Order: sequence, then structure tokens, then C-alpha cells
Amino acid sequence: MFDYHALLPEFILGATLLVVLGVDLLVAPRRRWLAGAAGIVGLLAAGVPLLTLAGVGGTREMFAGSYVVDDFALVVKGLFLVAGAIVLLASMSYLRGDRYYEGEYYFLILASIAGAVVMASARDLITMFIGLELVSAPAFLLAGWRKGDLRSNEASLKFFLIGVLSSAVLLFGMSLVYGTTGESTFTRIAGATAAVSGESAFVLGVLFTLVGFGFKIAAVPFHFWAPDTYQGAPLPVAAYLSVGSKGAGVVGLLTICYSAFAGARDVWGPALWVLAALTMTVGNLTALRQSNVVRLLGYSSVAHAGFILVPFAMAAAFEGPALEEAFFGSLTYLLVYAFMNLGAFAAVIAIAERTGSREIDDWAGLARYSPTLATLLGVFFFSLAGIPPLAGWFAKFVMFKAVLGDPGNAWGVSLAVIAAVNAVIALFFYARVLKAAFMDPAPESLPEGAPLSRPLAAALVITLAVTLAAGFYPQLLAFFGEAARGLALP
Repeated sequence: MFDYHALLPEFILGATLLVVLGVDLLVAPRRRWLAGAAGIVGLLAAGVPLLTLAGVGGTREMFAGSYVVDDFALVVKGLFLVAGAIVLLASMSYLRGDRYYEGEYYFLILASIAGAVVMASARDLITMFIGLELVSAPAFLLAGWRKGDLRSNEASLKFFLIGVLSSAVLLFGMSLVYGTTGESTFTRIAGATAAVSGESAFVLGVLFTLVGFGFKIAAVPFHFWAPDTYQGAPLPVAAYLSVGSKGAGVVGLLTICYSAFAGARDVWGPALWVLAALTMTVGNLTALRQSNVVRLLGYSSVAHAGFILVPFAMAAAFEGPALEEAFFGSLTYLLVYAFMNLGAFAAVIAIAERTGSREIDDWAGLARYSPTLATLLGVFFFSLAGIPPLAGWFAKFVMFKAVLGDPGNAWGVSLAVIAAVNAVIALFFYARVLKAAFMDPAPESLPEGAPLSRPLAAALVITLAVTLAAGFYPQLLAFFGEAARGLALP
């Protein structure tokens, strides 16, 4: 059955891509920012059908169950659309500050967001892989958008090579799953799992699929591309990779494990436990040594991928309500992380434009000559650290609540202890940046950067509002996490 209402967000995104190309072709170079404005309008317009679909309720299946629009898909699609609009707002002034191709940039960002939207509804192996590749392929080009910068070229090449390798591993894993089960749709794979759960080819297929997604979300030991790529890419692209691209990988992993591999939790549960522990620890410990703020946020992003995996890793040991709580914990953490990390990157973009540097030492005394930006940086960094009453505390709370659902489970308690230690470590490197901004002496000659642009200011206001509102009133984001609980849980 072909449901036009359910597919309306994808149709609007497709039309927006064509409009952006047309605007870029027709307007004068000095008015190319209109392509970005058209992209933002298109993203907001694509969100309207999500509201109408939520009002109707129910699950809509298309193409023999390969494409599903349910509450989970609606929440995740909304996240990708809002995050994309924030990235475009942060990009507009950044692109105007140098000689960048604007129309093509907005087109590629929107194409990648369209892939993420497809992944939210994908319920078979082929659709999931196509959506993931649509997310990744534009990002390879965007990472090297500063063509005259050797570091940007290196970032793009490294991202491309690792991305292609991860896609090959993922596709190989999916082919093994299909070969052993004879099915490509997630619900049918789940039904066939009992008959093949003992076969080594199926186990390898599940593990290779996890490895492929592990590269996409920059989980340790598949993380080594992320900090270099973030540092070399334009800052708005780094922001998008840390939220949009990573979020798509997390959504794909959640969907395929909970839906397709629900009967193989004894395979992916222990593997994700190890990934979560390693990712948190390595990401945080390495971030302690960074002197560049963007690289620090790169390793911070790696560490937060581990925190997202913590409830997910324990899902193998849970049943019933505890299993739903684990799913709720991972999804809610992703929602909170998206806004506070986008806010952190927007603040870094503004401060880098003001100081002309991304080095921590060059931000000394920032609070003395730019107190507003320093305060914003403090809000977002303390939120990432999980300090109340900012939104990050609620993300940490639901994570620990989910993993400690069974106090008698030694594996859950040990993972919670590792997460608690890593949360303390993370506070140190976030506080190090803020110590430079608020406590170190300002330079004798103060930087004279350009005034804050309106689009970037709008991005900061939106992310700040969500970070504060979700911290003081966590039911705001908990409502969306609750709405999306029912992802084909057994």
C-alpha cells in the first residue's frame, strides 16, 4: 500500500532539494544565502506532516513492511529535521565568511538529512543500507569543503576511506544475515532467528553488522577517523557529523537490534557492553589531552556514543518493562545530546569567529571581553558534563536508571560504575576549557571579531532554550521518548 500522507515528509524534502538547486542557479552570488533559507523553510515544512501523522496515530506499513511510519519514526524524523535546520542556521554566516560554494553545500546537507529520515522508517536491510549511504556519501564531500586547506583534504580522504570500509563490512554482515535467514525484512528476520541462532554464519553476520554501525557512530575501536575529520571539516559540518550522522547510525543500530536481532540478544548484548565501556573510557581519557577545542569535542562525541550505548548494552539481560526502559534510556539520551552538542558547536563557531582561533589557550579571558559567549559556552559544556539543572543531567539520569533496573545484575552494576567514573573524567576536560575562558587572564590586545550574525544567534537561542527547558522541565523530552517506546519490542 502506498500511503502519500505517511511519505509526505520525504516528498517535501525531495522538493526542497530541487528548490535549493534552482535558487542557487538563478540568484546572484551575493544572494546565495537564499538557498540556505529555502532549505530551512523546507525542513520546517517537512515537519508539518509529522504533526498531522502524530495526531492520526497508529502504525503505517508500506512496501510489504519494508517501510514503517510509527511513533518512533516520527520522533526521530522530527529530531533530524530540527537538527538540520539548526545546522543550516549555523552555516549561513560561516559560509559567507569565506569563499565557499553555498548552493551545493546546502544541497548536500539536505540530501544527507533525507537519508537520515529514510533510516528512521527503514525496516528491511536494503532500505536501511540505502538510507545510511545517503547519509554518508554527501558527508564525505562536506568534510573536505575547505578545498584550499590540506587538513580539510586529509579529513575528507580519511573519512571517505574509513566510510567505504565500514559500508563494506556492514554490507557483508547484512549479506550473511540474509543468506542464513532467507529474509530481508526485520520482522521476518526476527521470526527466522530461532532456527539459525546457533549457526556461525548468522552470528558473524550479526557481529559484522554491529561493526559496520560501530564505525558510523565512532565507537571505540572504530573511532579513529572522527577527531581528525571534525578538526579538518568546516565547523558546521563537524556539528552535523556529531549529531546528524552519528544520530542516524544510532537509530539504525537501535532499529536493527531491537527489531531484526531481537532473538539474538545473547550475541549483540555482550558485544555492545564491551563497546560501551571502551568508547566511554577511551573517548574521555583522550579528550583530557587535547588542546584544540574541536578535537576535544570530537573525543567528547566519541565518549557520548558510549553513554548512549550503556542502556542499549544491557538490553540483552532485560525483559518486559526493563527492556523498554533500556530503549527509552538510549533514545532519550540521543535527543538530549543532539541539542546540547549542537549548542556547544554553535558557541564554538561564534567564539572562533571572535578570537580567530580554536585553541583552548587562545580563549583565555574570554569572559572579560565577550561574557555572553563565555556564558553560553559554560551552559552547553556543563550540560554535556551532566551538571544540574541543565538538560544533560536528565540524560545521565535515564541512562543510570535504565542500566540499574536490576540491581542484582553484576554486569549492569559494573557498567554503571564505569559510566559514573567516566562522567567525572568528562567534567575535568569541560571545566578546563571554562577555566581558560573565565579564570585565565585576558590578552593585552583583545580580539576584534565580527559581530554575531542573526542566523547563528538564532541557532544559539534555540539550542539554549531546549537545553534549559529540558533541564528544568525534563518531561519535555521525556514525552517524546515515551511516545517512541514501542519499537517492535518482543
